[in-house]
Amino acid sequence: MSQITLEGVRAYGHHIDGERVDGPPLERRDPARNKIVATCAAGGRAEVDTAANAAAVAFASPVWRRIPAQGRAELLETLAGLLERDADRLAALDSQEVGKPLRFARGDIALGIGHVRHAAALARTQKGDSYTGLAPGYTVLATREPVGVVGLITPWNFPALITLQKLPYAIAAGCTVIVKPSEFTCSSSLEIAALCEEAGLPPGVVNVVTGTGPDAGEPLVTHPLVAYVSFTGSTRVGQAVMAAASTSLTRLGLELGGKTANVVFADADLDAAADAVVFGAFANQGESCVAGSRLIVEAAIAEEFTATVVARAGALRVGMPDDPRSDIGALIHHEHRAKVHAAVLAGTAAGGEVLSGGRAPDSPELMEGAFYEPTVIGSVGPGSPVFTTEIFGPVLSVTSFGSPQQALALANGTPYGLAHSVWTSNLDRAFEMGRGLEAGTVWVNTTSDGSPALSFGGVKQSGFGREGGEEGLREFTEYKTLQFRGEPRPSPFRARGDDSTGEDQA
Repeated sequence: MSQITLEGVRAYGHHIDGERVDGPPLERRDPARNKIVATCAAGGRAEVDTAANAAAVAFASPVWRRIPAQGRAELLETLAGLLERDADRLAALDSQEVGKPLRFARGDIALGIGHVRHAAALARTQKGDSYTGLAPGYTVLATREPVGVVGLITPWNFPALITLQKLPYAIAAGCTVIVKPSEFTCSSSLEIAALCEEAGLPPGVVNVVTGTGPDAGEPLVTHPLVAYVSFTGSTRVGQAVMAAASTSLTRLGLELGGKTANVVFADADLDAAADAVVFGAFANQGESCVAGSRLIVEAAIAEEFTATVVARAGALRVGMPDDPRSDIGALIHHEHRAKVHAAVLAGTAAGGEVLSGGRAPDSPELMEGAFYEPTVIGSVGPGSPVFTTEIFGPVLSVTSFGSPQQALALANGTPYGLAHSVWTSNLDRAFEMGRGLEAGTVWVNTTSDGSPALSFGGVKQSGFGREGGEEGLREFTEYKTLQFRGEPRPSPFRARGDDSTGEDQA
C-alpha cells in the first residue's frame, strides 16, 4: 500500500456547477502538529443560492433526466473505480485534517467505496408496484421519484465516509446534490466532487459549498429550492436544523448524537468483549456517534473485567496520525480537547474515579497537538454527567448492574438511541435485551459493525431517517401513485329525474 505525502498548504474554492468558485479563506490546522495545512473558501448565502440554482437547473435538465437508472449505476461504478485509484490520497487528507491514524482513515475510504458500489446495485434494481382489482377497470402504478435538490451536511469526524454514505444514494435516486462539509475537514469532500465529474456526472449534479454552519449551513437548510436535507452532527445542532427547516417544511434526515452502551454479562466471552469494549470506546479517538462510551458490566465480574479493560486501554499507543504504530491520534482541535478534559473533571466531581488516562500525554513529540490519553472512569452512577452526556472523546465510563432488568434500564437511561451492544452466551437473554434496548442498531457479541447493505440511524434524540442500504435510498425519493381508469367511473350521485321529491333532496 503506497504512502502519500501531503506537502504544502492546499487551497480550495467552492465546487459549483463544475467550476471552482473562490472566496475568503478559512484556515485548517493539522490538529496533531498545529500547523496550517489547507484553506477552503468561506461561503455564505450567496454561494448557497448559486449552488442551489445550479443543482435545480441540472435536476430539470434533459441531460440528467434522460439518464436511466442503469446509466446512473454505471456512473457510480466508474466513480467507485476512481475512488479506489485515489484511496490513499483521500485517506491521507482525512487523517491529516481529522487527526486520526492513517490506517483507520484507509478503512473509512474502503467502507465509503462499498457504499458507492451498493448504491449502484440498488439503482439497477429500483422498481415500483402495481395494483389491479381494486375496482373494475381500475389500475394503479406506484413509483418512487427523486425528491429533487438535496443538501448533505456532513461532520468532521468521518469526512469522506459520511459524504459517501449519503451522496451515492442521492445520485442513485436521481437527485442533484449540494454538500456542505465541516469547515474543519473540507478537502476530501471537494476532491470527491471533482472525481464525480471525472466519472461523467454532469456539472451541477454534485456541488460543494464550504463555510461555517451559521453562514453556509443555515441558508442551505432554508433554501426554497432544496427539497430534502440530510444532516449528521450533534443533537444540539440537529435541533437548530429542525427549527430552521420548519419554516419551509423542508424534509429532513437527522443522524445525531449517541451514548452507546456495551452491556456485558458474566456468561459472555469476556476476552472478546474486553477487546471490543476498548475498540468501541477509543477508535477514532472516541469521536464517533456510536462510540461505546459506557461499559455496563454485571457486578459479579465487574472488578476483574474492568481491570482487563484498563490494562488494554493503557496499552494503546497515542501518536502521530501518519505513524503506523499509532492507535489513537489527535482530537479535532485544542478547544475540543479542553471540553473533553472538562467532562472528565465533571465525572470525578460526581463521584467517578479515573482508573487510567485523564490527561494529555507528556511526550515531547505530542506537545503541540490536541492529544488526549484513553481514559477509563470507574464507579460512575446513572446521574453522572459522563454517563448521560455525549463527550465525543476517548472517555469510557464503568457502571455495574445486578439484574438484566437493571442493565436494560441503565442502557436506556439517556436521551440517545443510536446503537448499543450486548455481550452474552444466552440466546434468550440476547433476544430479550435486543428487543428492549431503545436504539436503531443493537449489536450482539460485537460492536461498531456494519455494512453498506444495512440502513443506519437512530431513535429518541439520536434523530430520525436512515442512511445506507435500501432505506437510505428511499430517503431521497417521493412516493407517487399513478391511477388509471379503463372504463367510466361510477357517479357518486344518484341521477335525478322529474319525479324527484322533497324527501330525495333532504
